Amino acid sequence: MAEHEADTTAATAVVDAEPVDRRSADGVLARVRAGAGELTGALRRVAEQVLSDPEAAARATIVELAERSGTSPATITRFCRAMGFDGYADLRLGIASETGRARSAGWTVDIGREIQPGDPLERVLDQIMAADTRAMHDTATLLDLAEVERAAVAIAGAARVNIFGASGSALVGEEMQFSLHRIGVAAWAWSDVHEGLASAALLGPGDVALGISHTGQTRETIEMLAEADSRGATTVALTGFPRSPLAELADIVLLTASQATTFRPDALSARHPQLVVLDLLYIAVAQRTHDRAHAAFRRTAQAVQGHKAAKGTTS
Repeated sequence: MAEHEADTTAATAVVDAEPVDRRSADGVLARVRAGAGELTGALRRVAEQVLSDPEAAARATIVELAERSGTSPATITRFCRAMGFDGYADLRLGIASETGRARSAGWTVDIGREIQPGDPLERVLDQIMAADTRAMHDTATLLDLAEVERAAVAIAGAARVNIFGASGSALVGEEMQFSLHRIGVAAWAWSDVHEGLASAALLGPGDVALGISHTGQTRETIEMLAEADSRGATTVALTGFPRSPLAELADIVLLTASQATTFRPDALSARHPQLVVLDLLYIAVAQRTHDRAHAAFRRTAQAVQGHKAAKGTTS
């Protein structure tokens, strides 16, 4: 009974408290998603319960959330501290604020609901759009623009840029390589570990290596980035996990979020946020090399102009 009474006080504090700082109020669910993979046992169950129904978590007392997650109030308190909050009241306030903004923006349409085999395409489209919108918003919250600035400055001044990734991350890396190449940046994308290691071995101070892996645990990508690091290149990691091996290896870390749905696990659903971050990085590089980038883009556009269909022709 004492626990319920104490938690009633906490609930009142949620209503009366001054807003916590921006880091606590914004991106709560994004931080929980990013950190859930690194939690174990009871703390992991709390994270899964919060993510499965954020609005219910924002309304629940500490005892109710503990019961729903099969844990204890003490575990909920430890979870709050692990997520960077002073206590449960601050966590609830952050979740309530975030879900309120999401609802007003239309981001909560079917989020958390599994796509069923018989769902009409209209519902599937709504689910995908809602999930991607949520992931984009979470990525914008997680992303440190100062780190983007550092990466852009490094790439703008680099003699060579190597981009490493495997599987789906390799496709994202190839998009970035193409974009940089169009503005005159000497960039190569590598997915084969032997070729990537050989290229990484030729890098040196002043060069840049970008490793892409949503989990940050892809061994081949880690090996290639480590080789580049050992040669003195500036290393950049694009990942969804700030304490992953890839992130810990890199000089600069760019974080993305994802919102998994049926048939689109985290690694696949992370692709659009990854492309957005890399597009931001590409534009930042182009801004810092404006004259060179503008001239290179104009020349490359002119080079392929003859292969575009003439206006008014038919096939």
